[in-house]
Amino acid sequence: MLNLAHENEITTLMGKHNFVTIADLSKEKILYMIQAAQEFEKHPNREILKGKVVATLFFEPSTRTRLSFETAANRLGARVIGFSDAKVTSATKGETLKDTIMMVSNYADVIVMRHYIEGAAQYASEVAPVPIVNAGDGAHQHPSQCMLDLYSIYKTQGTLENLDICLVGDLKYGRTVHSLIMAMRHFNPTFHFIAPKELAMPEEYKLYCRENGIKYDEHTDFGEDTINEADIIYMTRVQKERFSDLMEYEKVKNVYILRNDMLAGARENMRILHPLPRVNEIAYDVDANPHAYYIQQAGNGLFAREAIICDVLGITLDQIKADTTIIE
Repeated sequence: MLNLAHENEITTLMGKHNFVTIADLSKEKILYMIQAAQEFEKHPNREILKGKVVATLFFEPSTRTRLSFETAANRLGARVIGFSDAKVTSATKGETLKDTIMMVSNYADVIVMRHYIEGAAQYASEVAPVPIVNAGDGAHQHPSQCMLDLYSIYKTQGTLENLDICLVGDLKYGRTVHSLIMAMRHFNPTFHFIAPKELAMPEEYKLYCRENGIKYDEHTDFGEDTINEADIIYMTRVQKERFSDLMEYEKVKNVYILRNDMLAGARENMRILHPLPRVNEIAYDVDANPHAYYIQQAGNGLFAREAIICDVLGITLDQIKADTTIIE
């Protein structure tokens, strides 16, 4: 059972009606959100958001994030509006992001937004009269993915404390790993950054580690010695869409491939995570291995995102626990 020691801080944080960056969340708030996700995993179908409208504005392609947010809203009794392709919106006519956000705010109680420009979610949160949830902004952050990653780590390890975590692949553009570093600062992790030099962890995040006392090292090799010491292997896709030079992409796209025979000496508790979609970085023969957890990880997105939507709408954990609208 999670121990929440600072109820006053949680109460104060409940007044913050945006979910834009993981960097703002305290240790207590992260554990609080995990508890909320646990409650929704017990009973995901409710009508606690009956009468609410959730808008999903996806200016950039998405499968898991968009569908899990929309499923979360639907399972909680809300209605969903929005778009999954900016080409079908007035943005193609020159409408500004501000005007789009202000217009949609007339129709929805909360806006879930993915955008290709870094900082777009923060800007939206400053102009919108309704809560904004960041569903990914460029190569910057992906806080809702981070929340489901934290929930997945907690479920598989029984703790977030003192874990050995390998981040593998695209650490330059991978917003999921950037968010995870910030969130784990509270829990004394040891990170291993494994990437080709072209996709190495940006200096700003290494500086963040040093400033926050986070232990890390860097490697270009990915082999069994590293795997055998890890609690979590977090694989990432080399993101073709972030490259302006396709020749550079071709050079690095298949640098690291995790295969089943590489896992023979892994710790029993070790789990493999991946934000998905995968391309070639995890071989399909890994899927049946008990260390593989990326499909279950994606499933945890429903519960984490139910918790996020309720949190930004001001619904507390006590209200969730006392909810009588559960549908069995």
